[in-house]
Amino acid sequence: MTTAIRSEFDQGIALTPRPGGPGRYDGELGAGWQIGGGINGGLLLAVAGHALSLQHPEHPDPMSISGYYLSASRPGPVTVGTEVIRGGRSLSTGTASLSQTDEQGRSVERLRVLASFGDLGAAEGEVHTSAEPPRLPPPDQCIGMEHAPPQLIEQAALLERFDLRLDPATVGWALGQPSRNGRIQGWFRLADGRDPDPLLLLLVADALPPVTFDLGMPGWAPTVELTVHLRARPVPGWLRVVHSTRNLAGGYFEEDAEVWDESGRLVAQSRQLARAPRPA
Repeated sequence: MTTAIRSEFDQGIALTPRPGGPGRYDGELGAGWQIGGGINGGLLLAVAGHALSLQHPEHPDPMSISGYYLSASRPGPVTVGTEVIRGGRSLSTGTASLSQTDEQGRSVERLRVLASFGDLGAAEGEVHTSAEPPRLPPPDQCIGMEHAPPQLIEQAALLERFDLRLDPATVGWALGQPSRNGRIQGWFRLADGRDPDPLLLLLVADALPPVTFDLGMPGWAPTVELTVHLRARPVPGWLRVVHSTRNLAGGYFEEDAEVWDESGRLVAQSRQLARAPRPA
């Protein structure tokens, strides 16, 4: 008899209900999800989303979720507290707070989330959209992370969890020749082959290298706020992801993302506000 091996993503967002504490969960943030000085913001949002989905079993999917990043998360234990604000027939709304204990034994809040949950499987109606998926070369003609600059991998251990293939037209920054168009796009799937689902989309919305790389600004770009809208459950297979920005000012920039599945469906959209990387 063989035992199925859980995906690293499922292990990364795993939660255990705290005895005697309704709506409270304990988890473990792994070092493999680090980027720059902390844990990737998309992974943290997926942890919070998982906790809220456990509170809303009849509404398992995040429809709209916003997270404010209050302090940098570190590898180690994490506690998630949730509260149901409203339970409705088609949507439930709740909040979640991720906290860790610091070196002095104090509880420090890392992330505060507000989200509405529903059932994407029950969504009906025609799709009317003018959005078009990004035009990409096939995955085998794109640039894999094995060609990434060593300093990028050193800053972003989480990239080793991904099978990420970037469009050659948007990776000039890796050769010191950024296009300065503010756009990075490519194919995404998990390295261990796990199929995408709504919780994984929360990670994917923050998975590509910071779009500021294409502006000639390498370095960590910590997220201030991230909002993701889920539009459909993705089908198995590759995801097409595009990140872009149109405005960097005052040391902050917005980063918009679209995620498309193999059926050509737009399954997620996001926007985040992040700090621009500091000059080296």
